Amino acid sequence: MAIATSKARLLIASLVFCAVSATAAIAMDRGQFANVPLEVREWFEHLRSPNGVPCCSYADGHRTGDDMRQGQYWVLIEGEWYPVPSEAVIKTANPVGEAIVWYVSTYADVRADPKYRVLCFVPSDGV
Repeated sequence: MAIATSKARLLIASLVFCAVSATAAIAMDRGQFANVPLEVREWFEHLRSPNGVPCCSYADGHRTGDDMRQGQYWVLIEGEWYPVPSEAVIKTANPVGEAIVWYVSTYADVRADPKYRVLCFVPSDGV
């Protein structure tokens, strides 16, 4: 029951994040994927984590450094390393060849640690 509730909360948070991001897509687009072909943009737009959480848009993804530690991916977000939950790892061909992460801030929850929650992650090699 607690796992289902946790997944439901994550899905709701993701959908709210995507809805807010969609209304401010220009503000979210940092130009990191400005020169990618249309088919790559479409690839980004259709990504979902293995548990069904939408990854939002290409504009919401962040190129990142990644590392594998004891069988778990870790990603660099704003100078700090964060573990990637297995349910966020998307195993697919990666057309950009760099690790991409989608995350949300947990600043609204003062009890939250860490500061960010990883929603989706595509490793640089895609697998």
